[in-house]
Amino acid sequence: MSKQLGENYYRKLLELQQLEFALVELTLYLDTHPNDLQALQQFNQLAQQRQQCATQFEMEYGPLMQFGHSFSKYPWQWVETPWPWQV
Repeated sequence: MSKQLGENYYRKLLELQQLEFALVELTLYLDTHPNDLQALQQFNQLAQQRQQCATQFEMEYGPLMQFGHSFSKYPWQWVETPWPWQV
């Protein structure tokens, strides 16, 4: 059974995706420029923002990842759709 998702869901999911994209790009950059302190600081700042964003998202809408990477409230939330990768 699919639940209705409001505009706020999509806004928060987009913010999370943008943070993750920036982290992937910074990871690739840092692989070739490991001594760039400014890039490393930016990576750590975005990693912290991503963690906070993901925690807020999961508290409001349910888990983002399976296999122990995300907690689930009671009752088990993985049966609720749509999942983040389906929207």
